[in-house]
Amino acid sequence: MFALLLALTESERHGYGLMSDAQRLSGGALTLGPGTLYRTLQRMRVEGLIEEVDADPLPPRADRRAERRRSYRITDAGHVTVRDEAHRLAALLDSDTARALLEPDPAERDRSRRLRREP
Repeated sequence: MFALLLALTESERHGYGLMSDAQRLSGGALTLGPGTLYRTLQRMRVEGLIEEVDADPLPPRADRRAERRRSYRITDAGHVTVRDEAHRLAALLDSDTARALLEPDPAERDRSRRLRREP
């Protein structure tokens, strides 16, 4: 939910755009399938964090009736939620424990130096 809300702070998005943005924002660590995405979007709509907006219809194809692409935007409640979560995560990452985890392991750092010196 956080990655989707974060993506929607940038602008309105349709489903495929949200899947791509979640992957981009997570550095590739988060890959959402259509089922997970749309279940999550529905839950976010019910909770009032996002709303569906009118979008242009998709061009008709022979194998599909004319449909419209669903786009979403973040609500005021969604902005509050994503901001609060960002603050919560930032505080956790600012802890001594998190900083220690984010520092390179001394053994790995020494190994990297050796590899760079070797021809």
